[in-house]
Amino acid sequence: MPAKSLMILGTASGVGKSLVTAGFCRLLSDTGCRVAPFKAQNMSNNSWVTAEGGEMGRAQVVQAECARIEPHTDMNPVLLKPSTDQTSQVIVHGFSVGQFSAREYFSEGQRGLFEKAKESFNRLAEQNDFLVLEGAGSPAEVNLKSRDFVNMKTAEMADAVCVLVADIDRGGVFASVIGTLDLLEPHERARIKGIIINKFRGDVSLFDDGIKFIEERTGVKVLGILPYDHELWMMEEDSVPVENRGQVLNPVPNSLDIAVVYLPRISNFTDFEVLRFEPGVRVRYLRRAEEMGSPDLLILPGTKATIADLDYLKEKGFTGKILDYAKGGGRVLGICGGFQMLGETIRDGQHQESKTAECPGLGLFKMTTEFFPEKVLKQVESVIETKIFGRKIKAPVRAYEIHMGRTEFQEKYPEFGPQGIVHSSGKIAGTYLHGLFDETGFRHAFLQALAADCGKSFTPSSNAKSLEQIKQENYDRLAALLRKHLELEFLEKFLGCQFKVGSPGSVLSATIGRTDPSFGGKVQVL
Repeated sequence: MPAKSLMILGTASGVGKSLVTAGFCRLLSDTGCRVAPFKAQNMSNNSWVTAEGGEMGRAQVVQAECARIEPHTDMNPVLLKPSTDQTSQVIVHGFSVGQFSAREYFSEGQRGLFEKAKESFNRLAEQNDFLVLEGAGSPAEVNLKSRDFVNMKTAEMADAVCVLVADIDRGGVFASVIGTLDLLEPHERARIKGIIINKFRGDVSLFDDGIKFIEERTGVKVLGILPYDHELWMMEEDSVPVENRGQVLNPVPNSLDIAVVYLPRISNFTDFEVLRFEPGVRVRYLRRAEEMGSPDLLILPGTKATIADLDYLKEKGFTGKILDYAKGGGRVLGICGGFQMLGETIRDGQHQESKTAECPGLGLFKMTTEFFPEKVLKQVESVIETKIFGRKIKAPVRAYEIHMGRTEFQEKYPEFGPQGIVHSSGKIAGTYLHGLFDETGFRHAFLQALAADCGKSFTPSSNAKSLEQIKQENYDRLAALLRKHLELEFLEKFLGCQFKVGSPGSVLSATIGRTDPSFGGKVQVL
């Protein structure tokens, strides 16, 4: 029997659709059901590589983890990765089909994509009891609605029970809820069975009159008010939130100061999220060159548009500060696009990312990067054995690669894992590996070496948790939040299920199930 579908729609982007979708994936998984997420089209530069070597949005990876299943590109059949303000790379079933402007995409590039999305949906529906679908933006964007296959068109295709999420924290919640429902067609509006008010701060009883007004005005049940949970942590997708960044979650004296340059087209910034959970580590994002100071480590992160973001560094005065910092003995780590920037030359003769055919890099490594149409997409399991910051490190990593550039070296450098190098000074390194710090053993070894070179100390906590443990605890916290604050019984009659905890499945597969930080090798810091 094909899966039943619950769809989470939103009054706008950023209201919490991804979070609520993830929460329902965990709730349904907790009952023992086979459940999977689905978003017909996503837009994000924060992507991930599946075990099969396909690319998908990070939000659906998180939702799959909540559902305790292996992420697959069928959960996000179409992914748009913005390269500029006007163009995006289009990923279909995990692989790039080219660059399109918005006009090109809506007039030509979108042809056949709904059929591709339906193929993915049907495969998932045959394999699961429930699908939890996520919309995109708002279902009531009248100027785009004829071309929008992510929201109500998908809801109708899936015969989905729909819930509308609104963000009270940004203000205008009554207008956004009522306006959205009023702009839907009667048969579309009939699918909306409930409303969730998200990100509430303060005394929820003060909103009792608001609930009454919304229900009387719209005829739709308010399922509940979700409070703003400051302790809940989830991998973000679209942008680095302003709140809590730069804050030391576990303060200790003389903390390590790690600065990440916030590039306009930053990608996979989730590479650094786990660092924030380490006692005595401060991660801050630099939006202006004047904020740089003298960090213990400067990171140039991944980017969807290396040349454009390199131009941004030059334009905003970062380049001189970075070079002065590096030449003065500062420690620099470049990841993916940030790694490419550390070289002497970047070439894009086939204009895969830019209209610029060639531009100079920062020149910290004698290397040249050239872009090609074929993208490297793969998961990597290896052991990094290197000397960095004056110490030898040997530790296993599990990571992934997503890049179109191929790098050639004009000088031989010590290796920094299978896809990286270390400068002869031992203070500058670059790698193509995303998720470098996710494994506890490598992360601790790296931070110990960094701290020693800075004249500081870093002692891993005796009860340090793996990234997987942190994620699973927060997924359970999210489910408990929904279970406490939503009238789930009201949805049960539409979905034909009960949200009672049954026999939840175990987290599946090597990708999301390993919690042993020392898999496949021992950690050594000498």
